[in-house]
Amino acid sequence: MNQTVSEKINALRAMFHQKNIAAFIVPSTDPHLSEYVAPHWKSREWISGFTGSAGTVVVTHEKAGLWTDSRYFLQADRQLKNSGIELYKEMLPETPTIPAFLSANLNHGDTVGIDGEVFSVEEVRQLEKLLLKNNIFVKNISDPMNSIWADRPAMPEEPGFVYPTQHAGKTPREKLTAIRKEMEKNGADALLVSSLDEIAWTLNIRGNDVHCNPVVVSYLIIEAHNAHFFIRPQKVTEALSAHLEEAGISIHNYDEIIPFLNRITAGSVMLNPAKTNYAVYSAIRPQCHIIEGTSPITLLKAIRNEQEMAGIRAAMQRDGAALVKFLKWLEEAVPTEQETEISIDKKLHEFRAAQPLYMGESFDTIAGYGPHGAIVHYGATSETDVPLKPKGFLLLDSGAQYLDGTTDITRTIALGELTEEEKTDYTLVLKGHINLAMAIFPEGTRGAQLDVLARMPMWQHRMNFLHGTGHGVGHFLNVHEGPQSIRMNENPVSLQAGMVTSNEPGIYKTGSHGVRIENLTLTVEAGEGMYGKYLKFETITLCPICKKSIRKEMLTTEETEWLNDYHRKVYDRLSPDLNEEEQEWLKEACAPLTANH
Repeated sequence: MNQTVSEKINALRAMFHQKNIAAFIVPSTDPHLSEYVAPHWKSREWISGFTGSAGTVVVTHEKAGLWTDSRYFLQADRQLKNSGIELYKEMLPETPTIPAFLSANLNHGDTVGIDGEVFSVEEVRQLEKLLLKNNIFVKNISDPMNSIWADRPAMPEEPGFVYPTQHAGKTPREKLTAIRKEMEKNGADALLVSSLDEIAWTLNIRGNDVHCNPVVVSYLIIEAHNAHFFIRPQKVTEALSAHLEEAGISIHNYDEIIPFLNRITAGSVMLNPAKTNYAVYSAIRPQCHIIEGTSPITLLKAIRNEQEMAGIRAAMQRDGAALVKFLKWLEEAVPTEQETEISIDKKLHEFRAAQPLYMGESFDTIAGYGPHGAIVHYGATSETDVPLKPKGFLLLDSGAQYLDGTTDITRTIALGELTEEEKTDYTLVLKGHINLAMAIFPEGTRGAQLDVLARMPMWQHRMNFLHGTGHGVGHFLNVHEGPQSIRMNENPVSLQAGMVTSNEPGIYKTGSHGVRIENLTLTVEAGEGMYGKYLKFETITLCPICKKSIRKEMLTTEETEWLNDYHRKVYDRLSPDLNEEEQEWLKEACAPLTANH
C-alpha cells in the first residue's frame, strides 16, 4: 500500500527517540554530492512528493518544511499541497534559513540528525557553527531511509563502459600526469575524488547510473604512483577492467572506501570540503594531514582540448539539424491543435535519436506552453499536459548527449498571435542574450562581472530573473558542471579559453508566460589588447532564434547585425544536412531582420 507523505514523515519521527534526535534533515543529493541522483538516493523526493532536482526537507517533532529555489516555487507549491510540509522559498528576505528555523523550533541542548554520507564537510561545519550559538548539536546517524522506505530502489548496478580516446582527446595516463603535477604544486601525496563527473573524465569511462548524466557511482584516490578506483564489482566488465589496468588503476569494492581511508599511508590527502561527504572525510586516518581546496580536475576538465572542441562543434551541427526538422514539423502541426506538451517532447526525441552518435537526452525536456513557460523547471505530466494552440509562447528547453558532446538549448517560440507585453518581454530577453554573446573581456574576468550585460535590458524595465545566466556544460557528461558560472553571485573562477558555458537570460510572469533564450558558448581568444590578452564568446549552438516575437524598434543596429550574422552562420552550417523543403524553411527562419527605427 502506498504511504501518504504524512505517514512517511511520522515514520521518520518515530525514530527520533531511539536516535536521540529532535529533528532530521533530508537533502536532495547522494554520497557524491551530485545535483542529479540515482533513484536509490531520491530520499527527499520520496518523503515529500516534491520532484524538483533541488530542495531540502527538515522534519521536527511538530513541523516539516521544504526549502527550494525560485526555479521550483510554483511546482513545489502545487506538489506540497495537503502534505503537511510547508514551503520555504529560498533567497526571499522573509524566508528563514534552515539553521534559523531549527534554532527557533528546537530547545537548547537538542540534537539534529543528519546522514553524513549525503552532506558535504563544508555543509556540516556551517550547520554546526550556526546551531551551536543556540546550544543545538549535530549528530551523524546511519541513513534512516533504510528502515522506513520499504520499496527503496537498489543502488545502480549497470556496468560502466570505456569512453574512446578519439572523443576524449587524451588518455587516462595523460590526464593522471597533469593531475599529479597539480597535486605536487599543492604538496599533496594523495587526492580524494568523490565527484562522479571528475572521475568519469579522468578515467575516460562513462555509465548509466544517473538519469541523463552518463556517470558511474564510484570513488577515486590518486597517489603519486598509484590510483585506486572504488566501484561495485558487478559494474566492471572485462573491457573496463582491461582499460583501467592499462592506465595503472587498482580496482576496489565501492564499500571499501571507508576502511581504505582508515588505514591510508599517504602523509597528506587533498580534498574539496564542498564536494566530499562528511562520513568519508571522517574516515581519513587522524595522523594524515588534510589539504583542503578545489580539486585540480575541476579546471582541467572544464578547459576543452582540441579534440573535445571539434567534437562539440560537430555535435552542435547534428543537434541543430534535428532541431530544424522539429521546428518545421512543429510549425505545421500546431494549427491542427492535436499536439500537446508531452507529444512534442516525444517528437523532438525522435528527431534527435535519428542523429549519429546520439546517446540520450542531457536532461528531461522542459516544454512549457503559455503559463507553464513561467515555471522555470516545468515538467509536463499527464495531469498538467495541455494542447498547443496557434497563439502565445511555447518555451522549449532541451538537450542531448552525443558521444562527441553535450548540448543544451532553449527557444521560446511564437505559436501565433502575441500580446504587446509578450513581444516586449521577448525582445528584452533577446537583447540581454545578444549583449552577453557580444562581450569582449580581459583575461581574468569572472562570470559575475559579465552577468549584468544579460540583465541590464530587463533591469531598465524593473524586471529580473533569479536563476543564473550561465552554467558550465560537460563533454558527454553532466549538463550542469563547474567551476565557471555567469550569475549575480560571486564566483572566484575566471572564464578561460576552452570553457563551454550557457547564455540563458529569461523573464517569467506567473500565470501568463515565460521567455528564455539559451545558446551554448565557447570562450575563445580575442587577441592582445591594453594590459594583456582578451577573450570573447563563440556561440556554438546552431538553431534559428524565433523572429516573430521581436519588436524590431527595440533592437540597436549592432544587436540586429549580431542576430543576422548568427542566422547566416546557422544557415551555412546546417543547410547541407537538410532536404530541399527543410532548407527552404531554414532560409526563411534565418532571413535577415531589417532594422526598424
